[in-house]
Amino acid sequence: MSKRRPVNVEVTLKEVGDNASKLIRKFMKKVKKERIIEDYLDKRFYEKPSAKRRKEKLKKLRTAQKAEREKNTKLDIR
Repeated sequence: MSKRRPVNVEVTLKEVGDNASKLIRKFMKKVKKERIIEDYLDKRFYEKPSAKRRKEKLKKLRTAQKAEREKNTKLDIR
């Protein structure tokens, strides 16, 4: 992960037309897009660099396997 500058996420009532539920949904969408919660959860505890690399490698492998399965189901290959 690269060092990223702090992100300030804000939503105003003018943007959503004075609708509080839309305001909350829009805020949560922006927070997810900026990966604020995921970054916080990742940094709560120290993780050794070797463990990070291993986790990333497994994540890439699972993603590739999932893409292969989806491609095969799309092409109807068993």
